[in-house]
Amino acid sequence: MIKAVIIDDVKEFRNTNRQLLNQNFPDIEVVGEADGVETGIELITREKPNLVLLDIEINGGSGFNILQRVKPCNFMVIFITAFDEFAIKAIKFSAIDYILKPVNEVEFCAAVEQALKNHERNNSSAQIENMVSQVEAVDKLCRLVLRTQESIFLVETHEILYCESDNSYTTFYLQDGQSILVSKSIKEYEQMLTPCNFFRPHQRFLVNLNKVTRVDKAEGGNIILKNNKSIPVSFRRKQALFEVLAKM
Repeated sequence: MIKAVIIDDVKEFRNTNRQLLNQNFPDIEVVGEADGVETGIELITREKPNLVLLDIEINGGSGFNILQRVKPCNFMVIFITAFDEFAIKAIKFSAIDYILKPVNEVEFCAAVEQALKNHERNNSSAQIENMVSQVEAVDKLCRLVLRTQESIFLVETHEILYCESDNSYTTFYLQDGQSILVSKSIKEYEQMLTPCNFFRPHQRFLVNLNKVTRVDKAEGGNIILKNNKSIPVSFRRKQALFEVLAKM
């Protein structure tokens, strides 16, 4: 039996989460609830759960405060929260599942199932530790978790040369010659990496501007990276690229 706890400062949401678990996951037992940081820490310490459903904004602080104080985090976490741009960015960087309020049953079940799979692969602790470190560094999101079928990679963003899209898949090319293929769209990574000085010059590519050696203007334009890789620049993105480079 998998032990779960629910930490949310709104009783209605705690009741909804409990009901969804009871209806869809008979092997998961809810062993307790809490509404704030201190009660959440006490609950986790006492019950030692396998799964924590955690709201970000709670009484006495945030769900991140709990994770910072109960390390090592030897449990699965699913964030259930209203939209918070920075918080969700940190969660996405660590490939941890989250659900936006109001909770949708299909999304809820998918997130729980994914968390269970990650736990079976012993991925949970590394992902949570990475996310906590991102939050502790405020908005300096310098590490990215890339999850494949076989492995979980913790990659420093400064090690990424560029990303290439293939429909719903994205390949990351690193400066050591390694490539990592993940089943997420490049658009999602564009949103995450733009604050880290990445730019999308073409529909297929996302480039680390810190790895650019020159920009050739001829024949539409090309970005040349430190490994001599040439990345095309689309006509509609050329001016935006020049504006970004001028600010560096």
